[in-house]
Amino acid sequence: MSTTHQHVCPVENAGSLDNRIRTWVQNPQKILGPYLKEGMTVLDIGCGPGFFSIPMAHMVGKSGRVIAADLQDGMLRKLRDKIQGTDLEKRITLHQCEEQRIGLSEKVDLLVAFYMIHELPDIEGFFHEVSSILKPNGRVFIAEPPFHVSKTAFEATLRKARNAGFIPVEQPKVLLSKTVLLKRTIDS
Repeated sequence: MSTTHQHVCPVENAGSLDNRIRTWVQNPQKILGPYLKEGMTVLDIGCGPGFFSIPMAHMVGKSGRVIAADLQDGMLRKLRDKIQGTDLEKRITLHQCEEQRIGLSEKVDLLVAFYMIHELPDIEGFFHEVSSILKPNGRVFIAEPPFHVSKTAFEATLRKARNAGFIPVEQPKVLLSKTVLLKRTIDS
């Protein structure tokens, strides 16, 4: 993969990221339920209009928190409009990433990167930054679309993760996705 900036899904396509058909095919509860517990702090990186952020906020409960992070202000505005005036407003924190950085100092239990790693200009740099924001024993859940990411490209992403100190611990089955759950090699 090159280090040039990859295509980022435009805000105008947000509807295709958050609809009933996708919920049927990629149910957030079924996909992420095994990895979430009440009280966790979860980072939804590349959150888009909140397809995973909102269900995750329900799963982590009132004592948990979701940091919904995206590069595009337009995506964050769509999510803000959905949660405004609801109890979820207290559980979901919106964060706009910088062009080359997530830019968070807060520690998280789980980072979810669904269909967005292939859009990054510096994947290895991303994993190094992620390592600094994970709590001890924190995990990274990655899903990539097979129609954009070849087996070779996904393997290259895993090599970059290893270079940054991560190892695969599980390969969850998610329809229409290449997936992996990672942990840092220094964690127990």
